[in-house]
Amino acid sequence: MSTLSTHVLDAVRGVPAAGVTVTLYDGGQRLASEVTDADGRVGRLGPALPPGTYRLVFDTGSYFAAQQVDAFFPEVAIAFVVADERHYHVPLLLSPFAFSTYRGS
Repeated sequence: MSTLSTHVLDAVRGVPAAGVTVTLYDGGQRLASEVTDADGRVGRLGPALPPGTYRLVFDTGSYFAAQQVDAFFPEVAIAFVVADERHYHVPLLLSPFAFSTYRGS
């Protein structure tokens, strides 16, 4: 079984994005939901994951609204595959009108 973490960085302000709600799904089933800490991290999200395709949904709209910043994307959804038994880290680099992600370590 594999584990999952995430990290959200606010690229405009150059700081961790604290207070972003992140929800993990397996198909249409919600597995877990957490809020990023002061360092923009969720150290462990959800249960141990067997191989499969999963989706992370970041509530970016609420994050930017709390800062009174207009944003184009109300949420960011990232689908990813768990293939091997290991730790998976899915970071998100965020701005009001763009985002980027990659498979972290």
